[in-house]
Amino acid sequence: MGDASHSDAHADGAGPDAGDAVPPIDTIAALARALGEQPAYIRYSEGPSDDLTRGSIDTESGLELPGLSVNPLDPEPWWTRPVEDWLARQLCQYKHLHDRNPDRRAWLVRGRVVGRGPDCEPLLADVEFEAELDETLLAEAEERYHERFDAGTGPEGPE
Repeated sequence: MGDASHSDAHADGAGPDAGDAVPPIDTIAALARALGEQPAYIRYSEGPSDDLTRGSIDTESGLELPGLSVNPLDPEPWWTRPVEDWLARQLCQYKHLHDRNPDRRAWLVRGRVVGRGPDCEPLLADVEFEAELDETLLAEAEERYHERFDAGTGPEGPE
């Protein structure tokens, strides 16, 4: 989910700063309530105004991606645990981007899937930034993730 200059996958908004003033979500329960009929995604970026002028790039190949790199927030049909567990896991998958660069914030976004990135993540066009995911929500997600999952464990054991 790296970003670099790209002009095809812009966020919708009235102006460069218009989208940055979206309401915050501060709990996993509130995020679960925000899921709706249209698929929801998390995007770690510097925000809507930045995404108006930049898109996502595959940092290993240097190739521009046809949309903004995101992670799905809606649970898959096979998921039988609480939706809040799914959300915690999804929020933590790319949280390291925020941890390494605090200017990258977490956003609840929706848009049109136009492809898949190198990690098989959805790439969105016509992106709408609906909410910023607050630091308290990210902390709650990380705590829940580590309490309820074998975090960092893969098929060959701990990574």
